[in-house]
Amino acid sequence: MRRLYSASFAYMIAGVLSGLFYREFTKVNDFPAGAFTQLGLAHTHLLTLGFVVLLIVLALEKLFALSRSRLFGWFFWLYNAGVILTSAMLVWHGSLTVLGQEAGGMIAGIAGVGHILLTSGMVVLLLALGRAIARDRSQTDAVAGVVGAH
Repeated sequence: MRRLYSASFAYMIAGVLSGLFYREFTKVNDFPAGAFTQLGLAHTHLLTLGFVVLLIVLALEKLFALSRSRLFGWFFWLYNAGVILTSAMLVWHGSLTVLGQEAGGMIAGIAGVGHILLTSGMVVLLLALGRAIARDRSQTDAVAGVVGAH
């Protein structure tokens, strides 16, 4: 649980700092207000996919002890690699946009890998959650059977 809390906290800090960077970087470079750049998306991705989602997973961990499954370790590393890679590409692409430079296909490709990692992590999380729910149900049924036998 501590690892989830620490990662969530780190994403909250990174999300807030990326919002600050977005505001100041666009201001310093006289980027037109209201014009689109991926920098704003980095802020929301870090806060939502990093901070909020990991807080939800922390609650699920408390309820179902997800970390008892080996799948949980796979989720944690795949998902976090995806969030970090995707967010880094948003910052890179957004910074190039603000500077008036062209972003090549490489950035989109790397961001795509980040999204694949995110998706893989979510699938593994759902598999671990499904197993934990089944385990919890069987334990509840076993306890109910013992209580009902008396």
